Amino acid sequence: MNTINRISLIGAGNVATHLGKALKQAGYSIIQVFSRTQESASELAEILQCSYVTSLAEISTQADLYLVSVKDAVLEEILPAIGSKNPEALFVHTAGSVPMGIWEGKASRYGVLYPMQTFSKQQALSFQNLPFFIEANRQEDVPLLQKLAESTGAKAYEASSEQRKYLHLAAVFACNFSNQMYAISNKILQQHGLPFEAMFPLIDETARKVHQVSPVEAQTGPAKRNDRNVMDRHLNMLAEEPELAAMYEQISHSIHQFSSDKNK
Repeated sequence: MNTINRISLIGAGNVATHLGKALKQAGYSIIQVFSRTQESASELAEILQCSYVTSLAEISTQADLYLVSVKDAVLEEILPAIGSKNPEALFVHTAGSVPMGIWEGKASRYGVLYPMQTFSKQQALSFQNLPFFIEANRQEDVPLLQKLAESTGAKAYEASSEQRKYLHLAAVFACNFSNQMYAISNKILQQHGLPFEAMFPLIDETARKVHQVSPVEAQTGPAKRNDRNVMDRHLNMLAEEPELAAMYEQISHSIHQFSSDKNK
């Protein structure tokens, strides 16, 4: 089988929702949505105008591609039932930190289609230039996954499971940890009657700069300068928040260390 036309979506969460929409718009036929939660399965199936099931036994045997987007913790549990649905089909998961080998012994053709992005169901998202990292146990299936990804406007890169582990780790720092910093900033501002929206231009400019120069070169602030007067004042202000104070100290040390290493 050297083409993909009919796709079965396993999962109805954030990633499955955005992928399903993008692939349908690209001309692929989404034939079914599976989720153990009827509400989420029916909701996505309505958007994609396809059928849905809530039982693994009812998953279609007619798909060319089974696209599995579920929580990492349940992959091991459900993959054996999915891999037996169509011996000729291609089976892929979308997890960043789960190796391709999880499919071994459960399907003959398998791989990974990892979109490196943060997904929220209600937040519109463009796939233009979005990076997909792909892997397949059969080299002839790599172009199929590349074509699938690029049909949405995304960019496709081949990466091994070992490389993808570090991609996912780096993404946690770049996305999840950055967003937690926004949450802390918002908390501090709310406590003192100030609007978080005042941070938007600063956040946007910080993100824009790293498109032009390296993150270390883009860094500013008291930690880079090792301005202990400012940092000590900040730490005093956080005296009643020892966890935040410790975080402030550790991150400040890291910023200064990175800056110092660059100048060596």
